[in-house]
Amino acid sequence: MDQFLEFLRSTGFNNIDWRNGVMLVVALAFIFLAVTRDLEPYELLPIGLGIIIGNLPLTGLTTYDPGAVQGSGVFGIIFHFGLSFWNFLPPIIFLGLGAMTDFGPMIANPKTLLLGAAAQVGIFVAFWGALATGQFELPEAAAIGIIGGADGPTTIFLSARLAPELLGITAVIAYSYMAAVAFIQPPLMKIFTTKAEREIEMRPPREVSRTEKLVFPTLAMIIIILFVPRAAPLIAMFMIGNLFRESGVVPRLTNAASNELLNIATIFLMITVGTQLSAEQVFKTETGIILGLGLVAFSCGTIGGLLFAKLMNLVLKEKINPLIGSAGVSAVPMAARISHNVGQEANPRNFLLAHAMGPNVAGVIGSAVVAGVFISLL
Repeated sequence: MDQFLEFLRSTGFNNIDWRNGVMLVVALAFIFLAVTRDLEPYELLPIGLGIIIGNLPLTGLTTYDPGAVQGSGVFGIIFHFGLSFWNFLPPIIFLGLGAMTDFGPMIANPKTLLLGAAAQVGIFVAFWGALATGQFELPEAAAIGIIGGADGPTTIFLSARLAPELLGITAVIAYSYMAAVAFIQPPLMKIFTTKAEREIEMRPPREVSRTEKLVFPTLAMIIIILFVPRAAPLIAMFMIGNLFRESGVVPRLTNAASNELLNIATIFLMITVGTQLSAEQVFKTETGIILGLGLVAFSCGTIGGLLFAKLMNLVLKEKINPLIGSAGVSAVPMAARISHNVGQEANPRNFLLAHAMGPNVAGVIGSAVVAGVFISLL
């Protein structure tokens, strides 16, 4: 009888508490949204599964003990080497993203680079907001602020370098807001633009030559890394992946980067991030503050892009539709699709997707550069 009671005390049922139960419900909600609503399934499904794993007690799957041969779990090892120590998984994601990215819209209309830069204002709003609360140190505030870029891999990369204790929370909040683009952005877009502005039609972008598509990522990689060397892991991999694509001579490398390699990295990255959302980490006052600051950051990034586009129209002869400014946040390609959809609601002749992809891709570059600046300074 004593042995049976001892066995019961050693089971997870005896060691789980209500907080773990709440996190399991959150995980099931993520899985439900991914499976039934097709809402960012490549992120929310593995993150939800990771949350389940991270909240089942006594598994040892998330621990890492460098001094013990068998004292580490598989996700503890992936977190330590893939994110915290070597931090190589986010750059691999950027390699795959680069192999799927078309810089054509941005090259055709270089002004969209400015919109991508303007949308990064949300990062700095959240950064100073986090410091103003008095709850966070400078590195932690930087990790929270980068949520405003709406770029999951960049959030993970920076958090792992500066505030690994916040990694799970900041990453999931960033991806959650990326998934909620369709709910957060349209109201802001309608509040900060007039119907006449939303109706502005833009001419189709010009055709971009193959030479331009080869020269741009090469020059961008050299110039950005010279200015911000700490951004090199993300920028270099992003541009290398794009050059694989645009060269047209290495289709197997392009396919591997954008398919097999990207998929493998996504599996390990998303599940491991989910495992970091244990109840002990989530049920803290700081978590609620980060959630609120993330929403403020994402909203300010959207508003910043919209207002800067309106400001540009004061001096431009050929007006741009300010809706494309909201795509300056890095939620690729969701934010660009939202700009297109809201534009078509106002004017069915509006076809803004190609134009919105310019600031959308510029936002990816911008958030990576800001992350590099934070790492350099902090």
